[in-house]
Amino acid sequence: MNSVSSGIEEGAVDREPNTPRLSVIVPAYNEETRIGATLQRMVAYLEERGESFELIVVSDGSTDNTNAVVNKIAEAHVQLRLLTYSPNRGKGYAVRVGMLAATGERVLFSDADLATPIEEVEKLSEALDKGCDIAIGSRDTIGSELIRRQSFVREMGGRFFNQLVQLIAVPGIHDTQCGFKLFTRRAVQTIYPRCQIDHFAFAVEVLFLARKYGFRISEIPVRWAHQEGSKVRFVRDAIRMLKTLFRIRFTNYGEATSIYRLPTQ
Repeated sequence: MNSVSSGIEEGAVDREPNTPRLSVIVPAYNEETRIGATLQRMVAYLEERGESFELIVVSDGSTDNTNAVVNKIAEAHVQLRLLTYSPNRGKGYAVRVGMLAATGERVLFSDADLATPIEEVEKLSEALDKGCDIAIGSRDTIGSELIRRQSFVREMGGRFFNQLVQLIAVPGIHDTQCGFKLFTRRAVQTIYPRCQIDHFAFAVEVLFLARKYGFRISEIPVRWAHQEGSKVRFVRDAIRMLKTLFRIRFTNYGEATSIYRLPTQ
């Protein structure tokens, strides 16, 4: 079992020589059937793009062959590395591990299923070029393209959750749950050490803290296609997310006393 650690301090922005322009973080839990194709597509696109990059897969306590698949691809691509730990801790924890391990000037979080194609990073990059600190992919803004929709129940549940999010935690943001978000390095190093939520509601926490610390957020319409194999369980996770919303909104959230440090083992 590999340990994971980070020496990042809140707000630090010192850059090492040879800092990659872009870090891409991919959380993965038992993704052996699709992680290979995802990484091959990402590497091919990022190499063609021409800017320096690193690609970090965070295996969230995977018990299948995810790690072996990633390591095999990494043998041919020095930009790819794998972080592992055990047991499974949740998607929010995995994303936090990857974000705090990233060294790039900009850091992209992307779901392993590529529901939003990696090529959409260009739209988010343009938003950062124009001065925002965080660009988030959105399925619910004008210009978005839903190539393949979720089931009616999931879609309605998602819309209801987003309404609650806007009412309770982050008003004005239409889609917090799209797994495709780009951050400046400064935003990552200020927000993620303060994050505490390990499950799927972590995205709301991240955006709440971004607002709290004055970062500029831009919601960007993207292409999106529903992929089978979601780890979200509708009833269980909806109840947990609702509890989390109230925890975020009505506690003294994100103060210095809650600064998070990745564990060393």
